[in-house]
This record gives sequence, structure tokens and C-alpha cells, in this order.
Amino acid sequence: MKVSEFLAMKPEELTAKIAELKTELFNLRFRLATGQLENTMQIQAVKRDIARALTAQTQANKPAKR
Repeated sequence: MKVSEFLAMKPEELTAKIAELKTELFNLRFRLATGQLENTMQIQAVKRDIARALTAQTQANKPAKR
């Protein structure tokens, strides 16, 4: 996902999306450990999405400067 998509989400949706991405990352790591994961780049992509979502969440919670 793009940063603009995360910024457009409501805070509740963003929190749910972060939880969903963390669950997906856990599942990918589990599949990697059991040898079932074919594309290891998926892990990196999910990590980046989590970072983007957390950044958007921080920006949304930060008060606007004057």
C-alpha cells in the first residue's frame, strides 16, 4: 500500500490494518521457518507496510504545528 492510502484511513481502520499486517508478518515468518514460503520478499514488503502504517498513525496523532 502507499502512504497516501494509510493517511486516508480513519484511526480505527489504521489500528486494525496494523494488527492485520503484524498477523500476516507472523504467518509469513512461520511459513519461512517451515520451508513453505517461496517468495521471501513478501516479508520485506509487509515490514515496509507496517512501517508506513505506523508512520501514518504517528502523523495522525501528532498535533499540527502553527
